Amino acid sequence: METTWQLTVDCADPGTLVAFWCEALGYVPEPPPDGHATWRAYWTDRGVPEADLAGMTDGPESIVDPTGKGPRVWFQQVPEPKGTKNRLHVDLKVGGGRDVPPAVRRERVTAAVARLTRAGASLVRLTDEPDPGHYAALLRDPEGNEFCVV
Repeated sequence: METTWQLTVDCADPGTLVAFWCEALGYVPEPPPDGHATWRAYWTDRGVPEADLAGMTDGPESIVDPTGKGPRVWFQQVPEPKGTKNRLHVDLKVGGGRDVPPAVRRERVTAAVARLTRAGASLVRLTDEPDPGHYAALLRDPEGNEFCVV
């Protein structure tokens, strides 16, 4: 039996994170199943009680890799705010790896950080260790979830 998986992110505002993470990952909002104008309409058709859909908008709450290679990401609206440091985070590997010259990796990371901060991320810190050639940035998405750009 094949195992598939998705990443589920608890959040207050799925729409904000859908837009941000589409930009960050090159993903697209997941369209609702055929015959349904929205995911809310789909879940209503499936018999999900209205009380369980409280707070859900008509906008998408999940994103998918348009190539079909990456996992689905679902932004699950929850009532409680984020409370502590993430125990799991995403690394956006834009630099190209150790075979790419450090100056090129630094340029790529810097460009991605600029793009993502324009999209709503906030920079927490940069790590610049010239000896091992490690340049990375720790950021937070619009709801405070930490992720790295390396």
